Amino acid sequence: MRFKDISGKEIVNVNEGTRLGILGQTDLEINEQTGQIEAFIIPNYKWFGLKKEGDETKIRWQSIKKIGEDMIMVETDTF
Repeated sequence: MRFKDISGKEIVNVNEGTRLGILGQTDLEINEQTGQIEAFIIPNYKWFGLKKEGDETKIRWQSIKKIGEDMIMVETDTF
């Protein structure tokens, strides 16, 4: 699967039923030896879109349960 195939999909936590962000507005943690994605790093925003420096949510690749047509469903309790 290519990044362009999953970019723009909404990331949803199935445990909480919450929207975490949109892939494409996230950073990626990539293993330099293998080139594989290890995690999505989602910035957390305050009111009016102002970013809180250093405040982010990391979603490990292993937490992904399903990549659907419109969204990526993750199962994580690390908030």
